[in-house]
Amino acid sequence: MQRRSLLIGAASLLSATALTARAATPTTPALPVLQVWKDPSCGCCKDWIAYLQRDGFQVQVFETGNTAVRQRLGLPVKYGSCHTALIDGYVVEGHVNTREIRRLLAEKPAAIGLTVPGMPVGSPGMDGPEYGGRKDPYDVLLVQRDGSSRVYQSYHRG
Repeated sequence: MQRRSLLIGAASLLSATALTARAATPTTPALPVLQVWKDPSCGCCKDWIAYLQRDGFQVQVFETGNTAVRQRLGLPVKYGSCHTALIDGYVVEGHVNTREIRRLLAEKPAAIGLTVPGMPVGSPGMDGPEYGGRKDPYDVLLVQRDGSSRVYQSYHRG
């Protein structure tokens, strides 16, 4: 009787392990956690975080403001916005689209990270009903290690 219970238990354990392993092997690699520093009262930051989460990002939020962390991470102030994020060693400043974050992670350029300076209306998190459908043109910039930048993606809607 004990041997039979032991065999049944072992078979159950093997089945559970196989199911867990299958479930833990997604068709696409898991995204690293994206850490966000923001002001606790900023509504557009909350909207950007919700946008990231809807697109499958795991987000860890620090409600401490972002000025000190932006400086610590080496992003020049001229590229600043209302929140600063860090993912896989890259800075993501402001209302950057998830498409460009995924592209950054795939391409792995030698850079500080991405930024959408300021708070352009129509960018993710700045696109709620209170803006009446307005979509201002903006660029996502790749910030190089020397502090220079280049356009990584343009969003120019007419």
